[in-house]
Amino acid sequence: MLWERVEYGGRKDFVRCDLCSRRCIIAPGKYGVCGVRRNIDGKLYTLVYGLLTAMNIDPIEKKPLFHFEPGSGVLSISTVGCNFFCMFCQNWEISQSRLERGLYGHYVSPEELVEKALSYGADGIAYTYNEPTIFFEYMYDVARLAKKHNLYNVMVTNGYMTPEAIKLIGPYMDGVTVDFKGSGNREFYRRFMFVPDPSPIFDALLEMKRQGWFIEITDLIVPRYGDSEDDLRKLAAWVVENLGAETPFHLLRFHPYYRLDNLPPTPLETLEKLAAAARDEGLRHVYLGNVWGHPLESTYCPRCGYMVVERRGFSILAWRLSKNNECPRCGYRLNIRGRFHGGSGSIIPLL
Repeated sequence: MLWERVEYGGRKDFVRCDLCSRRCIIAPGKYGVCGVRRNIDGKLYTLVYGLLTAMNIDPIEKKPLFHFEPGSGVLSISTVGCNFFCMFCQNWEISQSRLERGLYGHYVSPEELVEKALSYGADGIAYTYNEPTIFFEYMYDVARLAKKHNLYNVMVTNGYMTPEAIKLIGPYMDGVTVDFKGSGNREFYRRFMFVPDPSPIFDALLEMKRQGWFIEITDLIVPRYGDSEDDLRKLAAWVVENLGAETPFHLLRFHPYYRLDNLPPTPLETLEKLAAAARDEGLRHVYLGNVWGHPLESTYCPRCGYMVVERRGFSILAWRLSKNNECPRCGYRLNIRGRFHGGSGSIIPLL
């Protein structure tokens, strides 16, 4: 899907992939940057359709999506491969697998996957763990089928999906978490993620908003290299202006991993300082992630400050909002899509 044959160097059997903003031009027999799409005789093929590397029932809060169908359970899946090369990736075993281990996976058809979601009582399906753009065809087929069975669809993405791809899957997607790193600093993306330009992420976010998807933002704060308050303020201000002050915004603690294991975890003081800066820029729902038990895992009424949702990790300990998602003390209506499902926050591995 979303590719075309192009002439390159006098040859007419090259193809261009238009799923992600790298827009790879691929020679016959070669692969795109993601490593899972190949030009075979002038046609672009996906090599990971339905080849799942992970399948779990997760709490929706794990994505994280705090304001979308809270307390619900979501069947979460991944393949191998990614169009980014983050040196700190916590899922590198699958995201970088085509480099480290080659292609692999357990085949599950769209019909089998939706049946699995229904049989386990899941409320929706999440395309996550690795970048869903690179298994777009499978995600598209599953999402269409899931909607017919009243299941919601959400994705966790680096945001490099093209506007054309977002429009194509737009009617079937309900929510999205877009993962920034280092507050979207251009040099950080080049040095630590091998991404030439993060600006297409902002174009993608605008298209996601036009499609009516519920949007939450994460920002991985990496000590020394990706913890600039100026960059954080710029990102927060952009979100307020373009997506709205009610957009949930999660600052994630970095832990040393993969090829960037020489750095310490992000200091808590840094995260708290940046959270205050994000609120100062106008964001009303700022959270800290990967910091279990911190008060900023919970949701507070923007008007009166009352703790309306108490969380610890992925679990909701107390839900104090009304049926209309209003604060019981002052009546402020919070930006929450859906209802409280009362989930336990537990994870069930299925693969």
